[in-house]
Amino acid sequence: MRIFVAGATGAIGRRLVPLLREAGHQVTGTTRTERGVALLRELGATGVPVDVFDRDALVTAVAVAEPDVVVHQLTALSGGSPVDNALVRREGTRNLVDAAGAAGVRRIVAQSISWAYEPGDAPADEGTPLDLSAGEPRSVSVGGVHALETAVAELDEHVVLRFGTFYGPGTWYSRDDLFGRKFRAGEFAANEGVTSFVHVDDAAAATVAALGWPSGPVNVVDDEPATAHEWAPVFAEAVGAQAPWRTTGRAPWERGARNALARGRGWEPRFPSWRKGFTELG
Repeated sequence: MRIFVAGATGAIGRRLVPLLREAGHQVTGTTRTERGVALLRELGATGVPVDVFDRDALVTAVAVAEPDVVVHQLTALSGGSPVDNALVRREGTRNLVDAAGAAGVRRIVAQSISWAYEPGDAPADEGTPLDLSAGEPRSVSVGGVHALETAVAELDEHVVLRFGTFYGPGTWYSRDDLFGRKFRAGEFAANEGVTSFVHVDDAAAATVAALGWPSGPVNVVDDEPATAHEWAPVFAEAVGAQAPWRTTGRAPWERGARNALARGRGWEPRFPSWRKGFTELG
């Protein structure tokens, strides 16, 4: 198939593109820089420098690529701003869906998150409503997610991958990125909130599998939702830090997510638990 990957040089994209090529797909990927174009060429894809907020340029890029499927991996995580990321999810997704529709694309696979669910005590499944009544600042992120998922559902076939918290190379949860530095600086406190993780390689593999999945949301998380009391000491050891201090309590929405649906569709993560995955962060 011809696959158009929007956001092809991000943490997931640069792992996804080689998997798509290995599967025999023709890949066109967007990037914001000429350096990204060169990287995509090295990975066997056609790189297109385009700004997702430039609607006309995006419409042209998708039309020229003539894809069978659009894969949405657009984020604004490098700056760490929830506002910027929500803007990409709102306006960037709107432009991408419009471009796909104009090109006659019927299928889209889109990146979302698994921690936008309403408060609860147990890990959420895909039938759990989003936390649309959340106050600020959480409402910014949840609103962006809702806008993204609503927009992609306009296409006939739409798979929304609600990923867990990414870890591994190129993510915040790696030795030399945001949380690796925070842990070594003693700037992290472990509470009782529950997180569901997913390694970036497993997220990329799920995206390839989702090319053939039925429409709808799917949690893509590992098998072991865990409190920070559980996972933080293991992560600390992996990145060469002291175990963080502990606090009590959690935000009501820090509940984790269940992966039964993804597992039922045949997804088999290389790292079923962060316990093994964290040990390979060195």
